[in-house]
Amino acid sequence: MLPQALLSAAQGKAMLVELKNGVTFNGHLVECDNFMNVTLREVYQTSADGERFWKMKEMYIRGNVIKYFRIADSILDQAAEEQERLRAQRKSQGGGARGVDPAS
Repeated sequence: MLPQALLSAAQGKAMLVELKNGVTFNGHLVECDNFMNVTLREVYQTSADGERFWKMKEMYIRGNVIKYFRIADSILDQAAEEQERLRAQRKSQGGGARGVDPAS
């Protein structure tokens, strides 16, 4: 599964983002672009040592500083089902092999 498809399915859902420096952000995904830049809403930031916390209304995070995303399993399952449904739909619309004229 492509990360962009997964993040699209996670919009509006809670997630954790850990940065390369160890700082974490927990919030609801508002949007994500092709560079994996994300905007979170209702954000709780935790320092790298885990001892300090901040609450913010919204946070923009550049994709190049993100180490990983933690997303609920239910969202992963939902994204996989949606991707499979789209594949089946494309396959049923295609009908035959690529580049082959069905009339011949």
